[in-house]
Amino acid sequence: MDPSADYSDWLRSRLQSANLKSFRALAAAAGVSRWQVQQLRQGRVAQMRLAPLQQLAQALNLTLAELLGQFEPQTPEPAADEIETLRQEYARLQAQTVQQQGQARSQLQREALQTLETWLVQWPTAAHAAQANEQIPAQRLLPLVRPVETLMQNWDVQPIGTVGAEIPYDPQQHQLMSGTAQPGDPVRVRYVGFTHSQKLIQRAKVSPLTP
Repeated sequence: MDPSADYSDWLRSRLQSANLKSFRALAAAAGVSRWQVQQLRQGRVAQMRLAPLQQLAQALNLTLAELLGQFEPQTPEPAADEIETLRQEYARLQAQTVQQQGQARSQLQREALQTLETWLVQWPTAAHAAQANEQIPAQRLLPLVRPVETLMQNWDVQPIGTVGAEIPYDPQQHQLMSGTAQPGDPVRVRYVGFTHSQKLIQRAKVSPLTP
C-alpha cells in the first residue's frame, strides 16, 4: 500500500451524502474508533477487519462491495488479494444470513401451522355448513377459533378493549369512528385493537356514547 495514499477528499464527499459533518461524526455513526476511520482515510482497508468495514459502509450509505470498490483500482498486490478475500467473506456471510433467516422463518411457520392444525382442518367444513344452513348457531363455531386465539397469545398479541364494552376514551389506544370525544369521555368499543410485545399495532375503534 502506498503510504502517501489519502482518500480523505473522497470520504468528505461521502460524508455530505450521508449527512455527516465530520470524520468524528462518521466514527460515531458507524460505532467504530476514530483510528478505524483514519485507516480508511489512508486506504488501508486490506488491514481492517470485516465488521468495522461493514459498519463504515452502512454509515456512508454504501454496500461493502461499493466501499471496497473505491480502493481496489489503486491497490497493488498482495493487498488487492486481501481485499478480494474480504469481498468473498462478506458474500459468504450474506449467504449464511439469508439461509439462517429462511430457516428461522420456516421454523416459525411450522410452529404456527401446528398450533392452527385443528382450525385449518375444521374451519372450511364449518364455514361451508354455516353457508348452507343459516340455522346453525354461531356459538357452535366459536370453539373452532380458539387455535387462532392460542397462537395470538403465544406471539404475545394482546387485545385492546372488548367489543361492546363502555370505556373511558384514550386517544393513545382508541380511534374514533365518528363524532368527537375528550380523553376520559365514555365510548363504546366497535372493533378491538391490539398490541404486539407491548407495542401498539392497531388502536381500538370506538364510538362516543350519546347522552
